[in-house]
This record gives sequence, structure tokens and C-alpha cells, in this order.
Amino acid sequence: MTDLQGTPAGTGVRGELRQDTTVGGKDLTRWDSRTGRSLVGVVHRISQVLGPHGALLLTLLVGALISAALTAAFSEVYESVVAADGVAGLDHPVLAASKDLRTPTLDVVVTAFTDVGGTIGMPVLAMIIMVVLALRRRSWTPVILIATAGAGSLLMTIAGKRLVGRARPDLSDAVPPYEHSPSFPSGHSLNAVVIAGIVAYLIILRLHSKRARILTAAAAALFAVAIGLSRVFLGHHWLTDVLAAWALGAAWLAIVITAHRLYLTVRKHHEPRDVKHTPAGNT
Repeated sequence: MTDLQGTPAGTGVRGELRQDTTVGGKDLTRWDSRTGRSLVGVVHRISQVLGPHGALLLTLLVGALISAALTAAFSEVYESVVAADGVAGLDHPVLAASKDLRTPTLDVVVTAFTDVGGTIGMPVLAMIIMVVLALRRRSWTPVILIATAGAGSLLMTIAGKRLVGRARPDLSDAVPPYEHSPSFPSGHSLNAVVIAGIVAYLIILRLHSKRARILTAAAAALFAVAIGLSRVFLGHHWLTDVLAAWALGAAWLAIVITAHRLYLTVRKHHEPRDVKHTPAGNT
């Protein structure tokens, strides 16, 4: 199916405005709060100078700075919690329980799975999905969102490790291959939340079945949780490193999605009036 200009339906900017602006009847371009409407006005003025995608990139950059500040603040709180042995009191019991569950076969399986969320596995997986979505939708938006989300989570991981410098569990308590970088936050866990989350979000935008949307979100959440728990099971991170990474990842993911909503809002209200909305279809 094609539109009047010969472009396949559901692709390009017109496809975004037809299918990406609503999810389950909720209009993503509607902002009920005064703050939201103010943000829309700011992004609109930026888009008049830089264009919609330029405004999206700048919004994400500002969001990354906010996330960096959040990481710094979170690091201070985290250090206080560890020093007070609050939530961190769970770290040693959970590690001990994980060691009791280990078997040679299970260690190999979990190690193979956790590598999917590693410095090689996750970028490769994200790149493949990013290219597929970009080509199918004939849009740079998936590239911008996935690449920026991944870069932001990497920077947050690096910043957190340098700010806190917490030691990992002893090598005697870990399953090889060993890792030697600081323990906070768990980069695997943070990246899994962000990448799985943004991919699920982009897919959900094109799904019209509530069941399909729920299953997609659940699969992404299950993947992120499993990656995080695998880090604790293998003795590569403390439980609190993983919990903190999940929180930071969720915050950054929320910022990325908000930036995309702002982009869609500006696009929707300043595109030609012949762009009509149709029910969402396939990815």
C-alpha cells in the first residue's frame, strides 16, 4: 500500500505521524501539564532553526546532561547507603545464595546469556535491530533514538564507575571470565534496560493489539531483569549495583521517550494537513 506520493504506507515522516503518535488510544502528542506544553514550545522554536531531527538530537543531548547530573547525585546517595549497610545488607546474603545454586552446566549457560548484554553482544544486537527498523520504516528516527540511548547508557556507566569506584565481589566468589572494572553501576544491567526498553517502545508504537503490546513490554522487562540477575549469580556485581543500574536506566529511558514524544508533537502540528492518521500496523 502506498500514499499519493508513491511512498509505502507506514514509512518516512508520514508513517510516523500516522502510526507513532498514539498507543492504545493514548495520544502521545497531547500534553496536559503546563510544563509539558512549555517544553513543546521550546522544542518547536528549536526545530524552526535546526529542523525536527536536529531538535530531537539537541533535546536528547540536554537529557543526557540531566542524566549525567542524576548519575552524580545517585552516586552520592549510593555511597551513603553502602556505608550505612542499608539495602547493601542484602549483597552478601544474595551472593551466598547464588553460589549455592551454581553448577558447571548452569554457569556456562548463564555466562553465555550474560554475554548478550555485554560490550560486544549488546551493541551488535542493537545495531541489527536499529538497521532493520530504519530500513523498514525508511526513517532516521530509530537510528537516532537507539544510538543515542545506547551512548547515554554507556556514558552513565563510565561516569558512575569513576565516581564511586566500588570493588566487585572477590574473584574467589565469581565465575570466570573475571572482570576488573569498578562494580557500580552494572553496565550490563543499565544497558539492558535502556536498549531493550527503547526497542520495545519503537515496536509497541506500531502494534494495535493490546495483548501484543503487553507481551512486547513484558519480554523487554524480563530480558533486562534476567541480565541483571545473571550478573549477581555469576558474582560479577553486587545486588545493589544491579538495582541502581535498573533505576538509572529507567530514568534515562524515560528521558529518551519524552524527547521522542516532543519530536512527534512538533512534527504533528507542523506537517501538511493532508497527513491523516490510520490504525497502527506491523513493525
